[in-house]
Amino acid sequence: MADAASQVLLGSGLTILSQPLMYVKVLIQVGYEPLPPTIGRNIFGRQVCQLPGLFCYAQHIASIDGKRGLFTGLTPRLCSGVLGTVVHGKVLQHYQECDKVEDLGPGNVQKEVTPSFDQVIKETTREMMARSAATLITHPFHVITLRSMVQFIGRESKYCGLYDSIVTIYREEGILGFFAGLIPRLLGDIISLWLCNSLAYLVNTYALDSGVSTMSEMKSYSQAVTGFFASMLTYPFVLVSNLMAVNNCGLAGGCPPYSPVYTSWIDCWCMLQKEGNMSRGNSLFFRKVPFGKTYCCDLRMLI
Repeated sequence: MADAASQVLLGSGLTILSQPLMYVKVLIQVGYEPLPPTIGRNIFGRQVCQLPGLFCYAQHIASIDGKRGLFTGLTPRLCSGVLGTVVHGKVLQHYQECDKVEDLGPGNVQKEVTPSFDQVIKETTREMMARSAATLITHPFHVITLRSMVQFIGRESKYCGLYDSIVTIYREEGILGFFAGLIPRLLGDIISLWLCNSLAYLVNTYALDSGVSTMSEMKSYSQAVTGFFASMLTYPFVLVSNLMAVNNCGLAGGCPPYSPVYTSWIDCWCMLQKEGNMSRGNSLFFRKVPFGKTYCCDLRMLI
């Protein structure tokens, strides 16, 4: 119980600290660019025309709604985080209790401690079930969080309170409205998890020397690296999921003429791929001007 409480407190603290970052990221993901590009330098020192980064974007939001405005959508996101942590822990606890029952059974033989690919499959499957259950339960709060952020674009007040947002979604879209963008989000989580754990197992088994004294530290580093690599590959699923969560919801940021109406998440995926915007919002600091976009930027300064 104490461990679960500490996880909830830690998760809530990280959620509060990262809220402005997520706010900016979501607005960039839906394509909202209120600030013109500026002249900056890339990693090679060359002058380039780039879009404002995280801090400039956050200052723009704060100049309109104040610093408190940077925490728009925090309440439903906190609810999502707390509920997700509890559900995730309960599912894993259920599997642990099942293992204890098996261990206490007659004729039980002590299992090997050496990790095997079968164990990786077993643990990954359990983690997948726990994450999927948590995502399924918390997705309605995730949808409310995204919509409360995106309404900044049109200066609406449609999704301000948690209760009012629930009533609005149910009245306009029914139960399915709470699960907009769920499929790509689930697919992204599942693919990322399996890719991360599989790559980590291959690296730890075949690339690292088991005789190294710092083996446990090396394995933890490999897990972090493979996790980052997997999240980069599955980022398009996150982008499509967030776009579908606000698509055609009555907000300016999710409706024409600002944003097209997608018939499905596959249609959204294909359109983003065609436009070359599959990585939109992935970077918050070095943001290149998208190809085909026109801004008031004097490109002659780049020569």
